[in-house]
Amino acid sequence: MTFPIPTLSGLNAGPRFYPSAKSARILLALMMSTGLSQALLAEESTPRGFAWPDTPSLNFYGAPGVIDMPSAEAMPDAQFASSVSWFAGQFRANLQVQALPWMTVAFRYTGIENGNPNQLLFGFDTYYDRNFDVRFRLWKEGRYRPAVAVGLRDFAGTGLFASEYVVATKTFEPEALPGRLKVTAGLGWGRLGSNGSIASIGNRGSFTAGDTGGELSVDQWFRGDIAPFAGVEWRHGKWGVKAEYSSDAYTLESGSAQVFERKSDFNFGVEYQASPQLRLGAYYLYGSEFGISAQIQMNPRHPPTPMQVPAPSPVVPRSTWAQDEALWTTAWADSNSAKLKTRDLLAQSLREDGLLLESVTLRGTTAEARIRNTRYQSQALAVGRAARAMAQSLPPSVETFRIVPTSGGLGLSAVVVRRSDLEALEFSPEAPDAIWAVAAVQDAGAAAEDALLSEDLYPAFSYSLSPYTSPSYFDPSVPFRIDFGVDLKASYSPAPGWKLASAIRQRIWGNVADGREGQSNLPQVRTDQREYAQADTTLEQLYVERRWSAGRNLYARASLGYFESMYGGLSGEILWKPVDSRLGLGAELNYVRQRDFDQRLGFRDYDVLTGHASAYLELPKNYLLQVDAGRYLAGDIGTTVSLTRTFNNGWELGGFFTVTDVSAEDFGEGSFDKGIKLTIPLNWLLGQPSRNSYSMVMRPVQRDGGQRVEVPGRLYEQVRGAHRKSLGEQRARFWE
Repeated sequence: MTFPIPTLSGLNAGPRFYPSAKSARILLALMMSTGLSQALLAEESTPRGFAWPDTPSLNFYGAPGVIDMPSAEAMPDAQFASSVSWFAGQFRANLQVQALPWMTVAFRYTGIENGNPNQLLFGFDTYYDRNFDVRFRLWKEGRYRPAVAVGLRDFAGTGLFASEYVVATKTFEPEALPGRLKVTAGLGWGRLGSNGSIASIGNRGSFTAGDTGGELSVDQWFRGDIAPFAGVEWRHGKWGVKAEYSSDAYTLESGSAQVFERKSDFNFGVEYQASPQLRLGAYYLYGSEFGISAQIQMNPRHPPTPMQVPAPSPVVPRSTWAQDEALWTTAWADSNSAKLKTRDLLAQSLREDGLLLESVTLRGTTAEARIRNTRYQSQALAVGRAARAMAQSLPPSVETFRIVPTSGGLGLSAVVVRRSDLEALEFSPEAPDAIWAVAAVQDAGAAAEDALLSEDLYPAFSYSLSPYTSPSYFDPSVPFRIDFGVDLKASYSPAPGWKLASAIRQRIWGNVADGREGQSNLPQVRTDQREYAQADTTLEQLYVERRWSAGRNLYARASLGYFESMYGGLSGEILWKPVDSRLGLGAELNYVRQRDFDQRLGFRDYDVLTGHASAYLELPKNYLLQVDAGRYLAGDIGTTVSLTRTFNNGWELGGFFTVTDVSAEDFGEGSFDKGIKLTIPLNWLLGQPSRNSYSMVMRPVQRDGGQRVEVPGRLYEQVRGAHRKSLGEQRARFWE
């Protein structure tokens, strides 16, 4: 029995915050939902001469800024920031991503306590709001020129915090004052134009309680009153001091909601850089209130723990150990016993590097090894380790190596390298580019008829016991709920490409079952989560899967069984993806039936035929554009567009939206499905090789429109990492 590092996953995950005595629980929920607590809040020593990261501080909205006001600063490219802030009965949980060097996107969840004893705030004691931000840097700061940015806050939500701004920031290093001084000034509209207005442009609508939100209010952008704001920040060492003039009147909070009394336009604060990732702050706001904040910033390119990978075995030139010409004969290839011995030597050499030999085809001067990568995120690293193992184990006459990474027995691609090139480039400083220039990436095809299978791989049976968490969010009464327990998983593979898999879940504790009952104008294909959370012991999955090569550049999958907690049925998929093309095309068809709430073997009355045609396009800078068009679980027809940025270490950041023939009124709150996707590889956090990762999807609200069935083992993500573009981006890892 094995106990692997668990793969953590969460759907529709996003931080939830609510005030008062619950603040500690909320901060913990934020850390758990991003999977960063272990890496980012650990004790850290500060070596002598260490320079704190030159990253902008965040404001109460989680964006680069002063205290409540924004600045024009941008975080480093790909920076990920999570923060929580509180003042005057208001909590804000913020997630911010520098998606491009010049564009920042953000998601926020806010709780406002009602202070009016005579009237509820929009019908609630505490009102919760979800919204998105986007900001664009127009130009960088120069020697004499300030940085300038334009931003839209709450541009696709209910509009409670809707505002737009243009802002400039300049950094100074005066000789009379140690450290750095940053000066910010800007103009705001909407909430940021509600105090001290100096002009007005057109008419602007107001927030309406009960609005479903989710639609772009383009007709309100940069409309209405215009007001100036300004701020300064002085930073020296680990400490920073801030002061600002605010253009937000807090009309609702200081008026009918009676959250606090706004006595001043000025805010003041002090911040402490506790670690390279963690910053803490305390503030005095609007002449009457105290506030606090905690900010965490981290970057996929800078892991908290350096990766520790065992040193690879050296490539020893054959000329140093096979000087006798008799050793170079190909006669060994005519002996079945010699080939079996060679297979076993290669399998042992691969196993030492965490790779498994599926099969090997041996000829006099060529060899094809099909490998299963169980350890490394990078397929390029796995291919490089396999090439070294082949150089160490195969007879001298074998000059050409054909290395085929596999997934579930399906060959993903074939990397062809010459042994003599490996020997010549072992210590070359230009080795990564040089080996890539002479290597070939081909379609894997099917294994040869005379391929020698590894005797100890098939039939294969494995099982594991691992913890799980299942969160639930955005319940107006308790915004954060969670179940946790253990999963017992087992799989049986009788031959390459075949798998029978199952998962039994035992809940130990949780309160998701206490959530609100789902309501929808559509068939409840996802909003009945509460009903599915009632059972303690459930059959999460039980399915059989077949993967195979359907032809040149064609990959196929067929699955039958219980795919996820809510659906089971029959699924088929085919993918066309040439190894050297950035374009992939796929099609999937599913007939599924909704499972009983107890998640045993029974089904409910609802069934649907659903499927999509998909196009995948790998863009420059490691961006992936995916477009899926077809029929969704509720019977609605439409299109999902997603854009994902991937990193060579396994990080993924992306966003998506789905538009179907369901009207905004029938869809309900949010108007259409949308969200942010995040994947953090565990090897980045732990500093040890691992193919497991923490993944989540953050939706402003879970509704029934635009929903797909979660079928395990979809092909594209399995195939993509072993094709030319991905391997080329990671070519330096070939030699690790």
